[in-house]
Amino acid sequence: MSEKSVIRIEQVAKVYGSGENEVRALRGVDLTVEPGELIAIMGSSGSGKSTLMNILGCLDVPTSGTYLLDGIRVDGMGKNQLADLRNQKLGFVFQGFNLLSRTSALENVELPLLYDRAGRWKDTRAMAAAALERVGLGKRLDHHPSELSGGQQQRVAIARALVTRPTLLLADEPTGNLDSRTTREVMALFQELNDQQGITIVLVTHEPEVAQYAKRIVEVRDGRIRRDHPVEGRRSAAQDLLEAVDDTDDLAEAA
Repeated sequence: MSEKSVIRIEQVAKVYGSGENEVRALRGVDLTVEPGELIAIMGSSGSGKSTLMNILGCLDVPTSGTYLLDGIRVDGMGKNQLADLRNQKLGFVFQGFNLLSRTSALENVELPLLYDRAGRWKDTRAMAAAALERVGLGKRLDHHPSELSGGQQQRVAIARALVTRPTLLLADEPTGNLDSRTTREVMALFQELNDQQGITIVLVTHEPEVAQYAKRIVEVRDGRIRRDHPVEGRRSAAQDLLEAVDDTDDLAEAA
């Protein structure tokens, strides 16, 4: 464990309700994430993985235990402190893209910069354009979501998550609404951001094939981490895309 892990949680528990209606969503979870990791959190419905993700994303607070995000003690913070920390340290990617339909790609990506109460960012348009360039959409700045494919919309969402230069990118079922080819495209982008640019990524997925693109898998069950292991035979999403194209070409020739 490094002196400044991106995430360090110890004995984190989360209890909803009380008495007979008490639900223990997390039961003493320990987890450390180091800079440059790409981790997949897996678990069935009700396992506690979504609660864990919400706590990691400062969208919820633990009932007990400690949480350090980039060396900052999170547990015990108030709502405004959590909101500021989210804006400064975290980028979010969701299954449903969550883009504003009547707003251009550039304006969607610029939005988190405009919400920053610390006034850190100056040329927000240029930063948004650079983020879109980073995800391969430099020529789609003025396009609205309805003019983009599902994969392109998710790339806009990833650019929006990256634009504030976060310490950590959190992705909640980022390929859940995508077909297999587009899933590989999005995971190829995550792998590139992680392998070549060193961005730390934690994603939640229920798809084992998606988890194989990560470097490490954390399996959650009954509110506890049951298994935490490196990915053996890690797959390259870019290579899988190339092989899929080759297979399509072979089928076309055979026809």
